[in-house]
Amino acid sequence: MLVLDYIIFALYMLGVLAVGLYHFRRNKSAEDYYVGSRNIKAHHVGLSIVATDVGGGFSIGLGGVGFTMGLSGSWLLFTGLVGAWLSAVFIIPRVKKLDAVHGMMTFPDFLRYRYNGTVALLAALISGIGYLGFTAAQLLAGAKLASATILPRSPFGMDPIFFALLVIACITIAYTVVGGLKAVIYTDTIQWIILLCGLILVTIPVTLYKLGGLSVLRESLPPAYFSLTNIKAVTFFNWMITIIPIWLVGMTLYQRMFACRNEKEARKAWYIAGFFEYPVMAFTGVFLGMCARVVFPEAESEMALPMLIRDLLPIGVTGIVIASYFSAIMSTADSCLMASSGNFVNDIIERYIVKDISPKKSIRLSMLATLVIGIAAVVLASHFVKVLDAILYAYSFMVSGLFIPTLGAFFWKRGTSMGALLAMAGGGGLTLLLMTKLVALPGWLQVTGLDFSAYGIGFSAILYIVTSLLTKAQKNV
Repeated sequence: MLVLDYIIFALYMLGVLAVGLYHFRRNKSAEDYYVGSRNIKAHHVGLSIVATDVGGGFSIGLGGVGFTMGLSGSWLLFTGLVGAWLSAVFIIPRVKKLDAVHGMMTFPDFLRYRYNGTVALLAALISGIGYLGFTAAQLLAGAKLASATILPRSPFGMDPIFFALLVIACITIAYTVVGGLKAVIYTDTIQWIILLCGLILVTIPVTLYKLGGLSVLRESLPPAYFSLTNIKAVTFFNWMITIIPIWLVGMTLYQRMFACRNEKEARKAWYIAGFFEYPVMAFTGVFLGMCARVVFPEAESEMALPMLIRDLLPIGVTGIVIASYFSAIMSTADSCLMASSGNFVNDIIERYIVKDISPKKSIRLSMLATLVIGIAAVVLASHFVKVLDAILYAYSFMVSGLFIPTLGAFFWKRGTSMGALLAMAGGGGLTLLLMTKLVALPGWLQVTGLDFSAYGIGFSAILYIVTSLLTKAQKNV
């Protein structure tokens, strides 16, 4: 990057922060801060979902799987298409009907209505901790991008990635603390358009030109890289079972459902999000990862794409594309921070610890909680190596505990609060124990290659069904 690129990058970041400050002055209540006053249009929400889900860590992770396995890595985001459209058809109509009556703001609010306060409290803890991990993944993605582009060297003899992590965390946390969902969604729209145009209209053509065309790319990579079947069945299954359920339990998604004006706008937003996840971003990300492998064959898989952007793009364009990448990462991180903050503040602190708080004090409390969670995310991010691993770990923990009880809340009248409670604790707990290696699977199960979440979801389903059949049924949607 040259001086012009750094200037463009700095101006872009200042512009994004200015949007956050503008909406900070307009936020008058927790409803403004967390659900955007419930009047945001579909195209803004749809692009914000994509920016939150794909724009940050998955963009770096997609480049990594493209580097490693070629076009078959696009199946990673096929999960987004399936999850988004299933939610649009089966979930949004039910959620918006309840929201119109009860004015919900968080995912646990729905479980409180369907089950009871204890279930909602445990769900808030699982969701809050899960989104803390997801925030850490986004900060790590930003650190990897920064260390490969704008911060290749760090002062005081610090590790470049760790120094970049601190810098990115400071920027992201500052923006998040003063922002709010409107700031996040409106900046997401601009950032996503710039990022997508920068990758499709500039980065891909310039890269192919400098490589010598598609023929050179084909000659430089194994034939399997150009096939959609270069993937193990168990890998495909793990992606599906880990990521699709997040569309049913993701706090950031419920916030955006509540932010939409009505059911029609919400469903339209989810259809937009699914299309841009797959095929648009899926093939864009993995294709650039393949190009990066040709240019930097010895690079670490998730570092190759940032290095490609740094070295191959024209002066000026580099700054814009890298700035939009950072903005997408910031947008994902601040959405996750707000989700975690919403869980801890709205579903725990204000409900059980500090009651009857004024709107102004509620916003201040939310900002403080966001700051504390952001600092915790930095500590957690410093212990991860792979961005995609961090994302999938966070997803696994959340879906293992929350997927089955939430599915039952929507579609099984016999499901009970006790069944939901044990399913959350058992499914999430088992997956956490397996991920931290405090409990090991028997050898005959290890050879299957299944993700830990598969066992967590299975255990959760058993607990939910058996306990619900043995206990008294509750009200349902």
